[in-house]
Amino acid sequence: MKSIQGIGLKNVQDVYNGPEGDLWELIMGEQIHIGGFASSMALAEKAGIEAGSKGIDLCCCSGAGMRFLVRFRSVAEMTGVDAAEKVVERGRKRCTEEGLADRIRFFLEDVTASGLPDAEADFVWGEDAWCYVEDKTRLISEAVRMVKPGGLIAFTDWVEGPAGLGEEEADRLLTFMKFPNVQDIEGYKALLEQSGCEVLVAEDTGQFAPHVDLYLGMLNMQLTYDALKIIGFDTDMMNAIGGEMVFMKGLAYSGKIAQGRFVARKL
Repeated sequence: MKSIQGIGLKNVQDVYNGPEGDLWELIMGEQIHIGGFASSMALAEKAGIEAGSKGIDLCCCSGAGMRFLVRFRSVAEMTGVDAAEKVVERGRKRCTEEGLADRIRFFLEDVTASGLPDAEADFVWGEDAWCYVEDKTRLISEAVRMVKPGGLIAFTDWVEGPAGLGEEEADRLLTFMKFPNVQDIEGYKALLEQSGCEVLVAEDTGQFAPHVDLYLGMLNMQLTYDALKIIGFDTDMMNAIGGEMVFMKGLAYSGKIAQGRFVARKL
């Protein structure tokens, strides 16, 4: 696992309470994760998320993943936890507008200490957001604590790829993305097993690199004005963001960063 000093929860809150979070939503849509709807459906199918089940989404952002699960997997009830007030309020508003507020609730809390009850959920869910959490051991432990015996932990996340990140590459990526660290697939498998789970799926989705191409294409070919508006028409910032995304694309095509998909069952 690669780590960097000086980045923590406050930095992540600043991203998603500010214009940077809006920029990511512009590029990636409400489902701010690689692969959007198709990625969510693949994760749900591999995990066997059942109709009528109850789940918890850790780092839920504005709740797009929860709305997906309620609409397309007939999940009975979802609880989302996120530490950024802006996206939580946005999520509550969207759920009300879509008539889903009676089945989806939000908590503004640190996901490593949510205060939610033990062993009540059928599954815990996450999509490309646990990379923002500094203490991944505690995060996995918290996820496992909240599911029933036999319950599922199902998530995708940005992970270090098989080629490995050099120290300078890791520092640059983590600084740009505001990640305190980035785990790898074997590391997540070990954390899940140490927390009392059987790992059912631990794989590279293969989706990362082509989606960075897509996001760069959208910024350069269609959404330039929209993106500039979000960041106050700061062209220097726009160029800097584009440069970091090109760098990230190179890492992805070199096998140094990837999107991992994980499903585990609590024993």
